[in-house]
Amino acid sequence: MTSSHSVPEAVSQRLLSFVAARREAALVDSPEASLVIDAAASSLTGGKRLRARFCETGWRAVSPAIGAASIIDAAASLEIFQAAALVHDDIIDNSDTRRGRPAAHRALEGMHIARGWTGDAAAFGRSAAILLGDLLVAWSDDLFEDALGSHPAPRLAREEYARMRRDVTLGQFLDIAQESAWITQPDDEHADRALEVASLKSARYSVLQPLVIGASIGGASDEQLDALRAFGLPIGLAFQLRDDVLGVFGDTAITGKPSGDDLREGKRTLLIAYARERMDSHSRAALDTDLGRADLDDADVARLQAAIIATGALDRVEQRITAFTADADEALASGVLAADAVADLRTLAHAATARTS
Repeated sequence: MTSSHSVPEAVSQRLLSFVAARREAALVDSPEASLVIDAAASSLTGGKRLRARFCETGWRAVSPAIGAASIIDAAASLEIFQAAALVHDDIIDNSDTRRGRPAAHRALEGMHIARGWTGDAAAFGRSAAILLGDLLVAWSDDLFEDALGSHPAPRLAREEYARMRRDVTLGQFLDIAQESAWITQPDDEHADRALEVASLKSARYSVLQPLVIGASIGGASDEQLDALRAFGLPIGLAFQLRDDVLGVFGDTAITGKPSGDDLREGKRTLLIAYARERMDSHSRAALDTDLGRADLDDADVARLQAAIIATGALDRVEQRITAFTADADEALASGVLAADAVADLRTLAHAATARTS
């Protein structure tokens, strides 16, 4: 049986062997297929492997009698899906960097330039990255099916995986829609809308669904699944709220993304909703004008950060993170989950919510 601490290495090794096999198969069709395979391999490098760790810990939490041969492949498939979501997310957000390196569409743009190809390099980079993201989704499906190929009861795991894909896609759409639609909505609805987006776009697929997928592979009872869901959703929300805070206040040297990137991208997060609630009409209008300006410089970002802090919005979001984390911890007291896995779930909850990147 694995432990949460050894999962990142096991998943990384599985991803290496999986990509190598896909490379060999693709090169049969065309040597240039290696270009997109290389980009895919790069997108799978790094990261905290939190989704894989939640998946494997969800499996151990139900004292599994089945699924030992499946769980690492299933966990790795979630990391491939995460990579796909990040590739597409960076295109949507016009992000230049990811984990301190060029975002996939920028890296592919650079490849176009370096090879002296003709045409618009930036357009090529975006188009190629869309296809890269699609390829990664397909790979995630492939590896997930490999994981469940010999499993005796895969129905619930497949259902949860399919729901995860639907939720993330819908959440991503609601996220970009909210950046335009907020102006037509009453101010007192913005916070609820932000939490709705956070739940669909990130909270469920970051924590809840990996837990349920892992537990279902282990043959979980309904009572065990209920406990994991009661833990997973609030931790997932706290995880996304921490991401929102880092998107405005994060240290570039640690996050690998420019400080204040969410401000430049115009993200209508809970942090922004809370700030607007406590601003007078003039300050609110000024924030709305600045939010989404791609040309915000460091001084502009510092000014907006100070304005947000002055409203108490940052403190309120931190309080929500603390409350969600407490709700999740309470769900672990049911006694239906394996004690060693419960200890690891608490460790993972801290890693997800108290992080700096």
